[in-house]
Amino acid sequence: MVEIENKLKLFNTLSREKELFKPLKEGEVKMYTCGPTVYNFAHIGNLRSYLFEDVLKRVLLFNKFRVSHVMNITDVGHLSSDGDDGEDKMLKGARREKKTVWEIADFYTEAFKRDIERLNILPPNVWCKATEHIEEQLEMVKKLEDGGFTYFSGGNVYFDTSKIGDYGKLAFLNLELEGRSRVEKDHNKKNAHDFVLWFTKSKFQDQDMKWESPWGVGYPGWHIECSAMASKYLGDQFDIHCGGIDHIQVHHTNELAQAECTFGKKPWVKYWMHNEFLVLSKGEKMAKSGENFLTLSSLENKGFSALDYRYFCLGTHYKKQLMFSFEALEGARNAREKLQEHYWDLRNNVSDLLENDFSGFNFKSDEDVIDSLQKFHVDFLSQINDDLNTVQALATVWGLVKDDSINDINKLKSLELFDQVLGLSFSKIKKEVIKVPEKVLDLAKERSVARDNKNWEKSDELREAINEAGFSIKDTVDGFEVSKD
Repeated sequence: MVEIENKLKLFNTLSREKELFKPLKEGEVKMYTCGPTVYNFAHIGNLRSYLFEDVLKRVLLFNKFRVSHVMNITDVGHLSSDGDDGEDKMLKGARREKKTVWEIADFYTEAFKRDIERLNILPPNVWCKATEHIEEQLEMVKKLEDGGFTYFSGGNVYFDTSKIGDYGKLAFLNLELEGRSRVEKDHNKKNAHDFVLWFTKSKFQDQDMKWESPWGVGYPGWHIECSAMASKYLGDQFDIHCGGIDHIQVHHTNELAQAECTFGKKPWVKYWMHNEFLVLSKGEKMAKSGENFLTLSSLENKGFSALDYRYFCLGTHYKKQLMFSFEALEGARNAREKLQEHYWDLRNNVSDLLENDFSGFNFKSDEDVIDSLQKFHVDFLSQINDDLNTVQALATVWGLVKDDSINDINKLKSLELFDQVLGLSFSKIKKEVIKVPEKVLDLAKERSVARDNKNWEKSDELREAINEAGFSIKDTVDGFEVSKD
């Protein structure tokens, strides 16, 4: 057997290169993923980010890393613009539904958790709400102030981006050009890219969420929460930080700047990873404020399952834009259901062997694994380790299913192994494992001959005989399928 060297490569936004993954501590990965702002349901464009992050986490686990995963819940401080202007998103949601911001936050937090459960997304080890970590955010702002990285203007505490020479390195910002082109809306700022760490003055006089601080009663800016919470749970250096590409320019750039100033300019995060947008037919990005707002429930109301959408996302690399249409989603549904049927056909075929425990199945050491099977395993591992290439990995899965040289038990074990990464829950849908009696199969074959000879009366009689035996028959392109009633 050929030994396989697992070399996981990931695209690092910070270097703009695909790099060999080497965690800070051997065998352990600390990962932070930007969670939702809970003022409305997550739309399917948002959910693409969480699916990408789930695949990343599953690939890390597949490679035998121990993963510590933290995700935030933004329930305060996120304005409708990525900068420090626009309406507070939480307050916007509360006004829309005539509820308090606390009620809005609780409701949509639970809705988000239901969404990721339906998508079979592994939950983080730690959920952290911004409102439950105000003390940590205030502590970070105070450290930045003590280090000379802030100024107080117009009642708010600002981060002074002119104090550091590499601000914008994550986004490759041209500060002079960006500064000239940016429409300045906050006259309290010294520099165009400065941002608020703590608000005591804002245009929202009815702001419900406020806390005492050294600078006055107020609330945190959006960016400070992630830096403070990630560092609380993962330390002042960790391995991976993820989000959508829309976070690169402002949110993650600001997170990086304030964190490295707090912790002494040493690298805060080793690998930054971002997924591309889901777009519609005209190339427009999906937005919660637009008419193109589709939720997971919207898809389910049209007869699709959450796992159909998961399969749909797996079919395009996370760094490429994903064009959404219901026609494309229907194609994904058909493919997923067919793959699910293959899985259960294999289960039925080997039902007598399922009492064996295959949880420790290892394709590199099992002596009975033939060379052609090993090639599928080698290909699958190399593809997912090549910056999460799920497109090629799915093609390998289909190649495995269609390869007649591989026996059913090895196909079944392989599918269950691969599903640790794909997360399609082949075994989630309960289906009775049955064997169709030879007598019924003979009737079905005889009926097929009758249909070929256009003997419809005989065909109907044979169908009735099959039904009386407790089975049903369905005609397919390949012939027929018999199932238990």
